[in-house]
Amino acid sequence: MSLYLILNIASFIVPFAYSFEKKMRFIQWWKSVFLSIFIVGIFFIVWDIFFTRQGVWGFNPDYHIGLNLAGLPIEEILFFICIPYASIFTHYAFLYFFENTRLSDKLTKFISIGLIFIAIFVLFYAFPKKYATVTFSIFILLMLYSLLKKNSILSQFFITFLIILIPFFIVNGILTGSFIENEVVWYNNAENLNIRLFTIPVEDAVYAFNMLYPSLLLIEFFKKKFNKEPKF
Repeated sequence: MSLYLILNIASFIVPFAYSFEKKMRFIQWWKSVFLSIFIVGIFFIVWDIFFTRQGVWGFNPDYHIGLNLAGLPIEEILFFICIPYASIFTHYAFLYFFENTRLSDKLTKFISIGLIFIAIFVLFYAFPKKYATVTFSIFILLMLYSLLKKNSILSQFFITFLIILIPFFIVNGILTGSFIENEVVWYNNAENLNIRLFTIPVEDAVYAFNMLYPSLLLIEFFKKKFNKEPKF
């Protein structure tokens, strides 16, 4: 079994098992969660295929089983299911135990505007480096959407995202070469800011946000649409 596959399974199996816990019963929202992950995942997989072909990043064959789909290792595709599920579970589990945890609307707006200005500055500095440019552009659009829609999810997600980053960085650290001889996933530094958090490109943190925040928006949308699932 490949290291990448082991990381995917290990990241997914514990949150999935706890999804059946009798009090929280996270599994009751399986339809909303998996549908949202699938929709967002399609976008990121297409992005992944394009950037892989462009040489923005690539994969070390020593760490996957050798089964590829559209140029991506099967483990890379599973990443867009396993890691979002684990992260989203963490978000809702934290809010289950700390239901009233949220930033004020004023502080959420202040942080959002501040992050937009920082992202715009980085975008001008990074352009036309592909990974940095696309990642920070999407982030700016998400922040603008949140400000225009005055969405309440961000007031909680700013907090839970900091918690999610802990296991995310552990997994991503291994994938980018921490604690192992070579990288599982390599990055072309000519296409990013060439700033690393240990072995992790700084863009990966923003990439994670871009992947998870739309998933949460869709989950809450589908909860209302299906009209069977309670909302935190």
